[in-house]
Amino acid sequence: MAGRIRKRFETDDELTDRPDFDLVDIIRVPMHRVSPARNMLWRLALGIGLLMGSAVIIYLQRAGYQDVAYNDAGGGASMTFLDALYHATVSVTTTGFGDISPVSESARLVNTLVITPLRMAFLVVLVGTTIEVLTERSRQALKIQRWRRKLRDHTVVVGYGTKGRSAVDALTGDGVPPGEIVVVDTDAAVLEKATHAGLVTVLGSGSKSDVLKLAGAQRASAIIVAASRDDTAVLVTLTARELAPKAKIVASVREAEYVHLLEQSGADSVVVSSATAGRLLGVATSTPSVVAMIEDLLTPDQGFAIAEREVEREEIGGSPRHLRDIVLGVVRGGKLLRAGTSEVDSIEEHDRLLYIRKA
Repeated sequence: MAGRIRKRFETDDELTDRPDFDLVDIIRVPMHRVSPARNMLWRLALGIGLLMGSAVIIYLQRAGYQDVAYNDAGGGASMTFLDALYHATVSVTTTGFGDISPVSESARLVNTLVITPLRMAFLVVLVGTTIEVLTERSRQALKIQRWRRKLRDHTVVVGYGTKGRSAVDALTGDGVPPGEIVVVDTDAAVLEKATHAGLVTVLGSGSKSDVLKLAGAQRASAIIVAASRDDTAVLVTLTARELAPKAKIVASVREAEYVHLLEQSGADSVVVSSATAGRLLGVATSTPSVVAMIEDLLTPDQGFAIAEREVEREEIGGSPRHLRDIVLGVVRGGKLLRAGTSEVDSIEEHDRLLYIRKA
C-alpha cells in the first residue's frame, strides 16, 4: 500500500521545488503590522528628510551652481539656501521646470512650502503603496525561508473549520505557542482568520503530499486531521503517515464506520464527533451538570483540565490513588490503563499519568 500511495502523490511535488519567493501566496507567516496612519507619517518624514539632505548638499556646493534667472536680470547674487532648497525640490520630485520657472523668492517659497508637500503626498500615496507591496512580499519570502529552515517538532492542523479551530484553541490554551502550529486549508478566507490569530498557514489540500511537505509534516511531532469530510480525512491520514512515520496523528470523523479505516491508515487516535455529541446529548437530559463538567475538563485554559505528565522519581512504586493529583489513568507502553484496576496498583518508571489539573 505504501508504494501505491507514494506513486499516487509523487507527481504532485512541484510546490516543494519552488523558490521561497514563489510561495508567498501559499505560505503565510504572521508579521508585525504597522497602522496605515503611522506608515503614512513615516513616509512623509522620510521624504522631507531626503529633501532637506539634498538641499544641504547643494548649498555646500553652491559655487558650482548658476542661477539663470538672476544672470538674465543682470544680478550676480550667490545662491541662497532657499535657492538650494528650491533646486532640491524640483530635482527630487522630478518636476524639472523649463522655460516657465519661479523667479522671485516669494514664488519659490510658495513652491517649496505649499506645492512640494502636495507633490510629495501624491508620490507617497502613488509610489509608496507599490513599494510597500513589493517590500512586504520580499519580507514575507525572507520569513518563509527562515521559517522553513527552523521548522521542527511542531503541530500541523489540517482543516480550520469548527473542529480545527477548537483543536487550535485547546493547543494554545494548553500552552503551545501559536508560532508552533501550522494550519492547512483550501479556503483562503478561513486561512486569513488563522493568520490574524498568529498561526502559520499553508493554502492547499492536505491530501496532497507536496502541500503537507510545505507544512513540514515530515518533521512534525503531531498532525491533527480535522477535515470536513470523512473520506478526505482517510486520504489525509494516509498521506500524512506516509510522510511522517513517527508523528502522532489524531483524526476526527463524523461516522464510526470510518474509525477502522483511519486506524488502518495510520491514525494513532480517532475521535467520532457524532457519537461523542450524541452521548453528551443523552447525558444532558438527566444530568446536565455532568456535561458542564466535561466541557470544563476539555477547556485547558479555564477551570479544570485533563492533562498528561511524566512520572516523578519519588512516585515510582507507589499507588496512583495516593498521589496529590487526581489520577484518571496510566499510559503504559502506549496503552491507557484506568486507575483503580489491578494492572496499575503500582507506578512504573516509564509510565505517564493522566490526571486532572487546575487551569
